[in-house]
Amino acid sequence: MKRVTSFICMMVLAVMAFAGTAQAGERAGAFSISPFVGGYVFDDDDQAWLKEHRLMGGLRLGYDWTDHFSTELVGSYMKGQYASVDRHFGIYSYHLDLLWNFMPRTAFVPYVAVGGGGTTVRYDGPNSHDGTFNAGGGLKFFMGDNLALRLDARHILDFQNKDLDDNIGNNWEYSLGLSFVMGGRKAAMAPARATAAPGGPAEEKAAAEPEPQPAPAAATEPTPGHYKYCMTLQGEFDIDKAIIRDDLRNQIAQVGNFMKKYPTTTAVIEGHTDNVGSYNHNMELSQRRAEAVVNYLVEQYGIDRSRLSAKGYGFTRPIADNATEEGKQKNRRIEAIIDCAFDVQQLPPPQRLCMSLVLDFDTGKADVKPQYRDEIAKVADYMKRYTTTTAVIEGHTDSTGTPEQNMKLSQQRAQNVVDYLVKNFGIERSRLSAKGYGATRPIAYNKTAEGRAQNRRINAIIDCVIQK
Repeated sequence: MKRVTSFICMMVLAVMAFAGTAQAGERAGAFSISPFVGGYVFDDDDQAWLKEHRLMGGLRLGYDWTDHFSTELVGSYMKGQYASVDRHFGIYSYHLDLLWNFMPRTAFVPYVAVGGGGTTVRYDGPNSHDGTFNAGGGLKFFMGDNLALRLDARHILDFQNKDLDDNIGNNWEYSLGLSFVMGGRKAAMAPARATAAPGGPAEEKAAAEPEPQPAPAAATEPTPGHYKYCMTLQGEFDIDKAIIRDDLRNQIAQVGNFMKKYPTTTAVIEGHTDNVGSYNHNMELSQRRAEAVVNYLVEQYGIDRSRLSAKGYGFTRPIADNATEEGKQKNRRIEAIIDCAFDVQQLPPPQRLCMSLVLDFDTGKADVKPQYRDEIAKVADYMKRYTTTTAVIEGHTDSTGTPEQNMKLSQQRAQNVVDYLVKNFGIERSRLSAKGYGATRPIAYNKTAEGRAQNRRINAIIDCVIQK
């Protein structure tokens, strides 16, 4: 038993070392094929005539009836040996097991199992057949949607005689293997648009077969004396986050004000991701992004929740190539399908003027590059023309270096841009503020030089102006 315990402890530590990077889990309707290898420990008292510890291998065929409940047909083989002489024989085991999965929709799935079956021992003479009952449990670590590392341990009662009160071996079995998962809920989750929307690229092959697109609805024209006003919303998110960025809040404000003015309009908020990570994780992340925008509209602008719906599409509807960091950033987005509204007013809607500023930096430096003078000059001209505007200059870094160093460097980058606007263009310092975020708000993946370059940046959040 000491060897069994040591093996289990080593495997648990190995699985936990990887647990932070995977996202997947059990899914109803899935089939699994699970080859495994391990060891079998015979009862010291009732089966002392057998050499105690043997290597074994086998295969499990499983089906998930629900996310929590599954069944498995298991077959295994080991070469038995007499304890006193060097003679071997084959031992075949077969049983049907019932499994209950805890936390089935996470990457780290523990489970308990019970089952029954039999064992056939092929001696030189007549074969022996014993009934068996097993109970135990294990852990599955999903390294993706369709692959899991699996650790299993069982206590096996071996009924060696028809009299259940006599000759019962208390054996142990432990194993390590892989589970290959096919089908299930993933195939059933093919996204479908609830309302006609502007065309986009084809869905990923990883999703279900592309659904037929409905025929476009005829454009509705306003009646004479009416104006048709339409509103759109598009914004991006940071890597693996569903937090609404400051630059997206201004756009959501336009939607909130539009829907307050036209109380019959409704909106479908769509969430999307890049293709890094598993299908299930990205589906959940995109849904959270859509719901974050819905909640913001409800809480900040008083839009009735019944007028809003959230739909996550994961990575199934990209608008850019995920092979580049820039493409991934474009795919981490929100889109809104918002009703158009008719208005009898003859005056056109007010013009909204906005200004943005994005700069990048060399590694480890906070100096403003000369080539960005023209971009900064445009911001200065805008702020001089509209004297009530203010700006928050945000500094960011890549992940190279310690968090403390990156926070200090990002603050210095933001402060240098503030100083540049004050000294070179005469913008009042009271209208400017600098904020460093270190490496906490990446817009690209730091594993590539291209991504790190994009993360070494300045973002300026500048007030918009309404012109009537």
